[in-house]
Amino acid sequence: MPLFVVLPIISLLAILIAQLPQVADVGLSALPLAILFGIVYGQFSPVELTIKSLKFSCFCKQKLLRLGIILFGFNLSFQQIIAVGWQAVVIDLIIIIIIFTVGTFLGIKVFKLPRDVAILTSVGSAICGAAAILATESTLKPKQQDVTIAIATVVLFGTVAMFIYPLLFQFVDISENDFGVYIGSTVHEVAQAVAAGQSISAEAMETAVVVKLIRVMLLAPFILILSTLLCHIDKSADSKKSTIIIPWFVFGFVATAAINSLFVLPEFITETFNVISQFLLAIAMAAIGAQTRWQIIKQAGSKPMLLAFILFLLLMFGGYFLNFLFI
Repeated sequence: MPLFVVLPIISLLAILIAQLPQVADVGLSALPLAILFGIVYGQFSPVELTIKSLKFSCFCKQKLLRLGIILFGFNLSFQQIIAVGWQAVVIDLIIIIIIFTVGTFLGIKVFKLPRDVAILTSVGSAICGAAAILATESTLKPKQQDVTIAIATVVLFGTVAMFIYPLLFQFVDISENDFGVYIGSTVHEVAQAVAAGQSISAEAMETAVVVKLIRVMLLAPFILILSTLLCHIDKSADSKKSTIIIPWFVFGFVATAAINSLFVLPEFITETFNVISQFLLAIAMAAIGAQTRWQIIKQAGSKPMLLAFILFLLLMFGGYFLNFLFI
């Protein structure tokens, strides 16, 4: 079966399964499911990919991915930021800066990981899981296995967080709303933040989602800054002329968020954009998975997981301290 048929089927399957209550309750969204199904397909498919299939896969991982991220902006609005207060924005900013800086330093200098693996793993932990990794991929141009490894780390520890945070709430003396801020500012994926907040209360869930979406919104300036920094680093390293890779789709992402902020769009339109966004991002994930082999993931060893574990602990304990300090 050609890849241009398989990938849409995998994407639809991932989206449908993610809607099941049993799956939604554990915070598994369509994106990690799509890459998992893609890996399974790629692992057991006896047929080598044709040139046509490879071109379609590349199209999914580049064009459709960027369009999906642009449409994802319709989930956000500037009014949401105002509603939760400036403290939540400051906490999100500090967490992104600390997690990315510490993660990249530890990954490259201490664990001696390839730069792309260290950056992608740190980005996934710092901002919004798989979506952040996919967005950063357009700037780094990493190997496919590097992307898969990074996504695996955020899926694992984000899932662990969903079960730990509701238990932690029983032992801390803060309100449900404030704990929602803590969840949204430290849990990896949007779906995982929803699941963790829902286990506490509706109020905690709503606050967690808004704060989490603020982190997602900060993805756009982060990608632009990262692209600029990498340009200067690469230029200094090889003394050759280097150009800044501007991921233009982030401006589209900001534009859709601005449209959603300035105009009251009918609910069916925003829901339609959300479904299309999920479908396009799921196809991109499935395409990455289909060209990944288990042997490659094994070769990465335990270091990426150890790095992600350290970042998980830093998010949980350091993030709680920041929330206590500001809120």
